[in-house]
Amino acid sequence: MAKKIYSDAAAALDGLLRDGMTICAGGFGLCGIPERLIDAIEASGVTGLTVVSNNAGIDGVGLGKLLRSRQIAKMISSYVGENKEFERQYLAGELEVEFCPQGTLAERVRAGGAGIPGFYTKTGVGTVVAEGKETREFDGETYVLERGIVADLSIIKGWKADEAGNLIFRKTARNFNQPMAAASKHTVAEVEEIVPVGALDPDAIHVPGIYIKRLILGAPYDKQVEFRTTRPRGAAGGAGPPPRRPAPPP
Repeated sequence: MAKKIYSDAAAALDGLLRDGMTICAGGFGLCGIPERLIDAIEASGVTGLTVVSNNAGIDGVGLGKLLRSRQIAKMISSYVGENKEFERQYLAGELEVEFCPQGTLAERVRAGGAGIPGFYTKTGVGTVVAEGKETREFDGETYVLERGIVADLSIIKGWKADEAGNLIFRKTARNFNQPMAAASKHTVAEVEEIVPVGALDPDAIHVPGIYIKRLILGAPYDKQVEFRTTRPRGAAGGAGPPPRRPAPPP
């Protein structure tokens, strides 16, 4: 079995990075983002990147770091509302953006990994999303042709993996990470724990090891919260003192 486990993110990406490449980056908001691999890409200095990701993190966190360092030339995304630097670069004409409906983006990535070059969908018909794209009628309804996505590199974040690269995600972190694992020529994963082969239930595997070319242990992680919302003490449903019971009648 070829060596899959590397000492760190820089070693795992060695020889895979180049200017102008396309990268699929897993994650949703700050959930399940490949933090160590993003940091290594930033340190490498590669530029002119096209990055496929549901969003671009937030300012200075996740892919926001690569926007700040001006290493990303184009984003293919569905949601970008939490990143002010993204907004500034886009409005200033410094960043090319291809907006894509979220479900369509997920299917474009899945289709690319399945070897499907394109598919028809109703989403976006009659809007700017469909401009310049082929349309076709099926059963009296108009559909727009969307292309599958195949990147040069996928970077993903998992929960557990065994030494063969078989990988499990935890809850919401599964998001875009799973389809992106198959949608590139090389997939590099970082995980919170690596266990021996045979330690994982085969029926619980989300991504078979055949898709994972290189693997690193990224732990420990500092779990970040994109929006922290709390109730003030004493508010309805909050953490205030319990109500006083009326005194019993004499």
